[in-house]
Amino acid sequence: MVLPETRSMQAAIVLAEELNFSRAAERMHVEQSTLSRLIAKLESDIGLQLFVRNHQNVEITEAGRRFVEEARHSVLHAERAVLNATAASHGAEEILNVGKSAFTDPFLVTTLQAVRLPLYPGLKVKLWSNYSHELAHKVAAGELDMALVTSVPDAPTLSSLAVAETPLYIALSKEDPLADREELRLEDLRSCEWILLSSNVNPYVFEMIQRAASKKGITPTDCHYVMTAEEASALVLARKGIAFLPRDAAWRIASEGIAMRPLAEEQLRLITRLVARSDNKERLVSEYVRAAGRKLSSIVPPQQGCLPLAG
Repeated sequence: MVLPETRSMQAAIVLAEELNFSRAAERMHVEQSTLSRLIAKLESDIGLQLFVRNHQNVEITEAGRRFVEEARHSVLHAERAVLNATAASHGAEEILNVGKSAFTDPFLVTTLQAVRLPLYPGLKVKLWSNYSHELAHKVAAGELDMALVTSVPDAPTLSSLAVAETPLYIALSKEDPLADREELRLEDLRSCEWILLSSNVNPYVFEMIQRAASKKGITPTDCHYVMTAEEASALVLARKGIAFLPRDAAWRIASEGIAMRPLAEEQLRLITRLVARSDNKERLVSEYVRAAGRKLSSIVPPQQGCLPLAG
């Protein structure tokens, strides 16, 4: 038996999560043929079938499940070995990899960065930016220690601490008659063109809006899909529609010509959570979560938490 390479183990981990060669290859930023070769070589090296292929769809074998479970830890430790060695060379004793979205309230990010641990005076917090659902994947895969994510579905592999809850906001022209209202409801937007963040920015929020509108029988006159708040701003200023945005994104584009109003829909509230792997028992992570929870609870209203804390 030949010990597998780290890249091959990473390929198996991602394929086990996606169970689809196309999506797995996209996440790894490789061609499907390259991913197939990595998996084939891995199975040949260890002499076991880890996956059953059926065109694009994939099923994982029991041997594959056992392998991936242990491979996660192996890859995680290999990556941390490099990161910690690099951090040590720059004077840091410990490093925490924390994810955040471009749409995360900067106040929450700044609060996390301000956490200090007496037991780890040389701690360095390294921030990684990505979309919330991608950050959740990376935490589950052990690529990040924890992350601030917004409106991501619960997952058994993740434990979470809710740190903020806000409504969606509507960005609209100040000349729009709707700007005279203190808050808006979906019914008020029935005759408008909607500007939505694309589904790949946050699939869950995208679906939430679609479901809420469908339940109320509301269909916009047209829809535009954007990747950033700045793209939405250009459309709003051109009177091409009203934009659905997280609070911070709406604040960023609020200007002389753009107003922002909260969307008073309980089913469309956005919950931001600090998430970590359910099986992560490392003391550093536990201590950091404790300290972050205390700091955040002293500033924002207490939220229900379920992150396991090691002794």
